[in-house]
Amino acid sequence: MKEILLRTVRRVGTSGAPSDVRIVDGLVTAIAPAGTLDPTDADTDVVETAGAWLGPGLVDHHVHFDQWALVRRRVDVSACDSAEATADLLAEVARTGVADRVLIGHGYRDGMWPRPARRALLDRIEPRLPIVVISGDLHAVWCNAAALEHFSGIVGRPLVAGDDGVLREQDAFDVTGALSHVPDEVLDGFVADAVEASAARGVTRVTDLEMTFGLDRWTRRVQAGTDGLRVDSGVYPADLDAAIRRGLRTGDVVEGTRGLVRTGPFKVITDGSLGTRTAATASGDGVLVWSFDDLVAMVRRAVDAGLVPAVHAIGDRANTLALDVFEAVGARGTIEHAQLLADTDLERFARLGVAASVQPEHAMDDRDIADRYWAGMTERAFPFASLDRAGARLLLGSDAPVAPLDPWVSMAAAVGRDRDGREPWHPAERLGVLTAWRGSTEGGRVGVAVGDVADLVLLEADPLAATGSGPLRRVRVLATAIAGRFTYRDV
Repeated sequence: MKEILLRTVRRVGTSGAPSDVRIVDGLVTAIAPAGTLDPTDADTDVVETAGAWLGPGLVDHHVHFDQWALVRRRVDVSACDSAEATADLLAEVARTGVADRVLIGHGYRDGMWPRPARRALLDRIEPRLPIVVISGDLHAVWCNAAALEHFSGIVGRPLVAGDDGVLREQDAFDVTGALSHVPDEVLDGFVADAVEASAARGVTRVTDLEMTFGLDRWTRRVQAGTDGLRVDSGVYPADLDAAIRRGLRTGDVVEGTRGLVRTGPFKVITDGSLGTRTAATASGDGVLVWSFDDLVAMVRRAVDAGLVPAVHAIGDRANTLALDVFEAVGARGTIEHAQLLADTDLERFARLGVAASVQPEHAMDDRDIADRYWAGMTERAFPFASLDRAGARLLLGSDAPVAPLDPWVSMAAAVGRDRDGREPWHPAERLGVLTAWRGSTEGGRVGVAVGDVADLVLLEADPLAATGSGPLRRVRVLATAIAGRFTYRDV
């Protein structure tokens, strides 16, 4: 029997009266007034918390974990405000000689650049060195000529870009996929570090929507000792046949992972992104990846096999299409992103049992781009409060590496819709802190009760008392536990 006794905690969602909490073999077995519970064994781990706040573990409902782990080692160009500044930063890095095969930058956002990307800017840095700059939203890559030639050979077809050197959507995904092909031991080491960083922010579970099949990788990692997260690993259309042959069903625990890895949802992408200007809108802009009939057939096949759909939709036309597909199939699931919605579609989320899996920090990253490219429509952009009022279930996430894998960043953006000292953007769409908290916790729980699995976070302050985004962005996590096992501890 493994016992932990947390002394003098205050539980989120209560009056804050101090309590003692006993955890035995991964379950919360007793809660009593502070000072009334004693250890039952000499080996009990007694943790004196001095009035820290205890809540359920936090969940990021949408990540690309391998990409997040890799981005942490790439050149961050997100602060560059022009193509020229981005090229200058990469040239400075190239002069250090650290990139021996491919120089990779990440995070460019060209929607507000004064001049567009130009391949020549990258070509002049080092003509023989492949240079790839990945957009902040992952839907585009900016390449020099050497990179286009190099990756054409890897993906097995010509990658053709115009004078801008930019590849978009599937071509971009193929390049980023190729960039992810690093030795297993190297990538697994990067992932282990990222898992530790996630646990330090209170995260106990992620839904990993990496575009390459991940269940086997996560099984290998857990068996090697990377066990600081629960992971729901998704399936994409390219792997649907294989998933069905293996009998994979959403929610099934993968054998040999100590309950940490489960089959995740069936992820399908319907349109592009706002930042790359490929989101499908009712005005006719953007791209749709699938026809309605093809989507219905594919989603129905996945649902019949026991996989829950998670449908990427950014623009209002794509979201209407996604909801139409859910209605035609009669399935429940999630729409991932739901960034621009027609007013008539808001009530359909609740009526169809479709959750809105949203990434609030995207609204802060993209507010200026939205004001430019969705002019006259932004009152319908990132409509968190409208979805909540319509009865939709909201799930919060990061879409890391598009935004940091940090639930406090997501909650702050949802509650404040502000950042960097700027005025709130469409403040009528701010969420209440309780709704943001529930959208970020395991199972949508508010507090901790007897009988709960002890996936927990211990905090310096009560998150529900936060007023505005600032306190949420500055929350200090004292400890994180999965089934009563500390994955992070600073107390």
